[in-house]
Amino acid sequence: MKKILGILALTLMAILGIAPSAMAAPPTDIIVEDTAGVLYQPQLLPALEKISFHSPTKVVVFTRNGSSSDNFNEEVLRYARANHPEWISADGQKWADGLFILAFDPAGRQVGTYMGEDRKVSLEKQEAIQGATKDLFREAQWTDGAIEGVKKGAKLINQPWYLSAGFIITSSITGGLALLGLGIRAGVRAKNRAKAAEHLKRGDAGFASVSLELPVTELNAKTIPQSSTYGSLVLEKYRNFSTLYNEASGLNHQAHAFSKKELSKAGNVKVTAQYADLAEELDRLDDVIADTNTLLNKYSGWGAAWDRQTGSLMDDLAGLPELLTQREAQGQPSTAALAAFQAQRMQGLQQLSADVQAGIITPDVALDELRNIQVELTNLLQEHSTAMIAIYAKTGSERTSMQKAMDRSRRDNIDSRPATILGSVSNWYMFYPVYAFSTGYASGQSAVDTARTQASSGGSSSGYGSSGGSFSGSGSSSSF
Repeated sequence: MKKILGILALTLMAILGIAPSAMAAPPTDIIVEDTAGVLYQPQLLPALEKISFHSPTKVVVFTRNGSSSDNFNEEVLRYARANHPEWISADGQKWADGLFILAFDPAGRQVGTYMGEDRKVSLEKQEAIQGATKDLFREAQWTDGAIEGVKKGAKLINQPWYLSAGFIITSSITGGLALLGLGIRAGVRAKNRAKAAEHLKRGDAGFASVSLELPVTELNAKTIPQSSTYGSLVLEKYRNFSTLYNEASGLNHQAHAFSKKELSKAGNVKVTAQYADLAEELDRLDDVIADTNTLLNKYSGWGAAWDRQTGSLMDDLAGLPELLTQREAQGQPSTAALAAFQAQRMQGLQQLSADVQAGIITPDVALDELRNIQVELTNLLQEHSTAMIAIYAKTGSERTSMQKAMDRSRRDNIDSRPATILGSVSNWYMFYPVYAFSTGYASGQSAVDTARTQASSGGSSSGYGSSGGSFSGSGSSSSF
């Protein structure tokens, strides 16, 4: 009886996520080798840093663009030998101890998992880790898929016996299905509480910043020159600031009044999300108000305020050469137009900054010119998008699928960009981030490929090919 009760206790704790476990440790190191250029590291790295493994583990995320006919295991090993010999054991026969590699090929549609001997898991568990990525990878959500793969790896690598699926299933039968049902409900509630906690953390950070700067924001708004085109547009935004702040304050009180039990409910989680989103929106707006006042009046620190207005555009211009190396882009008139634009405008933007600094032009005129450059880039990228889609898509439905993927990536990326004066007073479609073009095009290609091939998940392959020699490290790959 005591043994049965002990099993039941461990089962309940495992289902509820409170069972004793091996040491929970964040990755000892995170290496991202994104040679395919599909990962958004500002999202990826913070997410990976929050993942806890059962044992201290070095995490590598590796991407490459290859072919579905490649031996993916062989290609991963080839890359490691050439670029990261420290990923391989001293005798050259295994992967290094303490290592977990999640690798995938968005073009060849393959995903692989590789581990040091002290981190290896069964082939079944390797397939489970790979499987955690596949639905997202099929939708070309590369960053989200990579995060889910590492999460699954953290769960299964060196997993304590009492957290294994086999133990929980067997013990659940012993304890009855009622216990399992209880655990599922508890798991949903725990997940809701975790989401709410994340929203509250996000909201509190933004709300605290806005509240602290409230008097300064008011003073900044009072001295923004109304005669300025951009000053008047930002002041129009400020007119709703107090109303939105009061709304955020009300949501703050409401969200923090919820008990732990109430935060388990999905409806209340939505309230915390609304609070967080509004607080972040206000935090972005007060930054814009401060920069508008500082830049237009050329107060102390106006140079840094100007740099914040040009930063995203400079990043876009710097990213164009890599974008134009895509195979489908070669020989296209839109490619030549973008290349000429990049060379001309990179130099022009530097001259624009110098002219503002020297007082040759006013900040208003500089912002007008900045807007013109941004609009020109957006128009050129839209033309390039049309040309690239026309080359890759074979039917009207494929063109529509690719366009939707690119539009979605564009909108999502714009929302995550730093707050700027132009961004706050312009419609979102004035902007087309170069990074969003790259990820959106890859997403569109993947969607079309999936529709064409009716992609199915293949069995795992664990060999390292002819170039692998006697290498026998733990790992496998499969298609998605």
